Amino acid sequence: MKPIRNSAKAVIVQEGRLLLIRLKDQYGDAYVFPGGGQEKGEELKDAVARECLEEVGQAVHVGELLHIREYIGANHEFAEWDADIHQVEFYFACSLVDPNASVFEGSNPDDHQVAVEWVALKALKDIRLYPKTIGELLLKKGEPRIYLGDLN
Repeated sequence: MKPIRNSAKAVIVQEGRLLLIRLKDQYGDAYVFPGGGQEKGEELKDAVARECLEEVGQAVHVGELLHIREYIGANHEFAEWDADIHQVEFYFACSLVDPNASVFEGSNPDDHQVAVEWVALKALKDIRLYPKTIGELLLKKGEPRIYLGDLN
């Protein structure tokens, strides 16, 4: 099994829309939150800022920690090829330094990344979003849950 990996993710909501990375895989389009792996000696808030520059091409203000989610690949739909993955993801509220930005071209996009898109919050239920639970929590304005456990 691979070592446990930390990943810092950005939740960027602006004018009722969520900024997401669109990926293309064997099942079609999928959407994920901008962000990625923490590097040794790097604070999580710095990791999410760096990853946004790499994937989205925009600087962000990093705000409060919203959620912690674990992904234990053996327990989910992609277990066939993700069984040895265990990742702890930290989701931060972020905002664009330039809220009027219209160009989203990162310097180091993810594998399978095809676009950066604003998706209306009300349309989240209509797309393949990972993790879908974070999208559901954004739509519910209930009591905040920080630690979410192993979910998708």
